Amino acid sequence: MLRYSRDFSPLEALVGDYINFWAIQNAPEFAHSRLMLERGINGVAQVSGPDGPRTPLIALRSSPWKSGQDTTPWHDEFDLDHGHIRYFGDHKVSTLGPVGITAGNKQLLHAWSRHGSGDREDRILAPPLLMFRATPVVVDGRRIDKGHVEFCGVTVIERLEFILQRDPRTRRTFPNLALDLDVLRLDENDEFDWRWLDDRRDPSLSAEETLRHAPDTWKQWVNQGKVVLSRVRRRVLSSRVLSRGDQLPLPGSLEAAILEDVYHAFDHNKHAFEWLAAKVAEHVLTAGGARYQQGWLTRAGGDGGMDFVGRLDVGNTSSQAPLVVLGQAKCVDPGSIISPDQVARVVARLRRGWIGVFVTTGSFSQQAQVEIVDDEYPIVLIPGRSLAEAVRQLAEQGHRGDVSALLNTALADYSGAITNRRPSEILTAG
Repeated sequence: MLRYSRDFSPLEALVGDYINFWAIQNAPEFAHSRLMLERGINGVAQVSGPDGPRTPLIALRSSPWKSGQDTTPWHDEFDLDHGHIRYFGDHKVSTLGPVGITAGNKQLLHAWSRHGSGDREDRILAPPLLMFRATPVVVDGRRIDKGHVEFCGVTVIERLEFILQRDPRTRRTFPNLALDLDVLRLDENDEFDWRWLDDRRDPSLSAEETLRHAPDTWKQWVNQGKVVLSRVRRRVLSSRVLSRGDQLPLPGSLEAAILEDVYHAFDHNKHAFEWLAAKVAEHVLTAGGARYQQGWLTRAGGDGGMDFVGRLDVGNTSSQAPLVVLGQAKCVDPGSIISPDQVARVVARLRRGWIGVFVTTGSFSQQAQVEIVDDEYPIVLIPGRSLAEAVRQLAEQGHRGDVSALLNTALADYSGAITNRRPSEILTAG
């Protein structure tokens, strides 16, 4: 959060409790190309470097708390945890002329000619887009709407569209630009070196030389283009994304021993593990109070990402919704990691009103978990630690704590649970 005042004073690093916007860019030799945030779209004065003219950077300012007003008939959208911003140009219902006639949109179109290019020679000259968001603050119990901005990151234009918008006051439509911006991942402290922007404003440096202090992700994009955007985009991991250590039992614990017993019991009989996985899935899903109807195991081979079928009844007896449960079971060495592609096989089989369950003796890769969170897939992941805990509890409930007895039951009974039926038939099963 930065204090943005209009007196351009760079003398104090802090103004009150906030970083002074002018202090962080205090470079007297570049006073002629000072970064300003007076408009929504603020380009820094062009410089003529040894390899031609370049725009050092463009600063974008959004005021979400003002959206829908006459001065701001747009509604920019921010999803910084997933590295995405939807930003609108500065054309208004009162603007006469085509899109691109306004100073801001003209700069965005020029920037897009660089950002959207497939040639490195264009991308190296592309101006980084720095995003700021005006944010009200509370000082001594009083809300202050103006004078503070939040830095939201360095962005690349992934897509630019010509769109129609509706003015909230007059209800008239008007043309405009809409940009999908990718927020780049910065260094390990989520910071970048301001000397990069000073270099871009220095006419004595070539575009290649200005990369020396640039974020590594910016360099990757310059070198490879759009294909790397998914890898360099900023991402804040959800609390639902677990490390490998959090997915496996503590070494030397009872659960670690149980997990090893499970793996060795079914290592040469993977299909029998599906019986145990179905029991574990039932145990986990009913822990929250829902009712679960046992289904069946599918035949070995050609299951297409489906090993067992069940039904989850949500609601009470007089008012409930039955959900088909498709299960996948993977008995692998506990040190193994389940990839996104393996999880995607289950997701591909799901229909509306169905949920997936993936049970494994291993752990799930970070990327597999991130994709489930990002894409909001209705699938429950049960890694080795949760499996071992469930097996211990199932053994206590039905086998007097004898895990071996439970595993032997799985080996003996699994063949009788195999059938060849459509998953939707579980909805009418007794």
